[in-house]
Amino acid sequence: MADVRSITAADLMAVHRRLLGGEPGASGLLGGEPGELALVDAREPADFTRRHLLYAANLPPSHVGLEAPSRIPRLSTPVVVCDAGGGEAAAVALELTVLGYTDTAVLDGGIDAWAAAGGELYSGINVPSKLFGELVEAHFRTPHVTADELAGWLADGRDLVVLDSRTRREFNRMSIPSGRSCPGGELVRRVQDLVDDSTTVVVNCAGRTRSIMGAQSLRSAGLANQVFALKDGTMGWELAGLQLDHGRDDQAPEPSPAGRAQAVAAARAVAHRCGVRSIDSEQLEDWLCAGDVRTTYLMDVRTPQQYAHGHGPGAVCAPGGQLVQASDEYLVTRGSRVVLADEDGIGATMSASWLIQMGWDAWVLKPGWLDSSELVSGGDEAAETARRSRQPALPYDPKDAEVAKAAMQAYLDWEVALPDQYAGDDLAEFRFL
Repeated sequence: MADVRSITAADLMAVHRRLLGGEPGASGLLGGEPGELALVDAREPADFTRRHLLYAANLPPSHVGLEAPSRIPRLSTPVVVCDAGGGEAAAVALELTVLGYTDTAVLDGGIDAWAAAGGELYSGINVPSKLFGELVEAHFRTPHVTADELAGWLADGRDLVVLDSRTRREFNRMSIPSGRSCPGGELVRRVQDLVDDSTTVVVNCAGRTRSIMGAQSLRSAGLANQVFALKDGTMGWELAGLQLDHGRDDQAPEPSPAGRAQAVAAARAVAHRCGVRSIDSEQLEDWLCAGDVRTTYLMDVRTPQQYAHGHGPGAVCAPGGQLVQASDEYLVTRGSRVVLADEDGIGATMSASWLIQMGWDAWVLKPGWLDSSELVSGGDEAAETARRSRQPALPYDPKDAEVAKAAMQAYLDWEVALPDQYAGDDLAEFRFL
């Protein structure tokens, strides 16, 4: 440990409180620049999911070289690395130092010291986003429909559209009968051409978060139709004894000019209400060139296919729905700036509106950047593979049906209980607009 600096749990809590409160002149974690903190848990994914700090991002030793540059892009960012006493934190801190990070420390005593000092430890993955989704449902009173109710509507021939807000790959694996793939960041852009005045809209995912966030995005965007989140998603459908479809690839189409115009107007209203600000490419370049002063993330929130066709240099592929529902996979440095880019500002604005309410300083890059001659083609397969490799077994993965059902119910129970833990955590804060 002699080669690695350390920080006590009490000091880390003090820094965290200053960041949450936006205290003017708050000093950097270890004497670095003010206002930023990257908190990293160095353990393997299975250990991380059992218990961890709320805002900690999982970065085990084998992933540091591949993932650190994009997840913590500023080398002078104050970074605290933690573990449970197994030595991983020191190993990761040293590796970060070798990569050029200049303000790195380990949490003295690890996560047990944090708990002993009164800090909360959470289980599960993508907890900040999962927790936020539950709080969104409660705050906005997002309507939901149960699997049995939806099955009845489908049997009765009700005028409705079922939109699956997960990725296209997830939709292909399993889907609600009659559903269409429409990833969360695309919902507001594409929904207008799928409905008339009497159409009911149901948004689903595999569990809860993207169903809730997708449905509430449509409601926040002013869609006049009845909108529901499918309670417990495809897991709830299976637990109700209903059959899922497999291997389908039905996608919601790109919007018509009229549909896009309606979506642009809706996104502008959301931007005004939530304080979403825009910048041009020149301002973005200035921010990126000043990367030694403050972190600026550039996130391309379009689909992976669009990203591969052409994206801005340095942009990370982070489809809007995925970015909001798994924010800790993409955004590690608290207090940083986040710039979101897409072709027309619709999905970027909707994602930014949620990130702002999660505590991020989110901005939208004004349309027109796709005309640049500096676009880069190709996907981000290595980063996506790294993210998937850190994902634990999903509740619906077990081959034994009864084991899978028990795992699904346990997962849903965990998710619903998150607000109770949040209520006792004075180091977590979200705000609603």
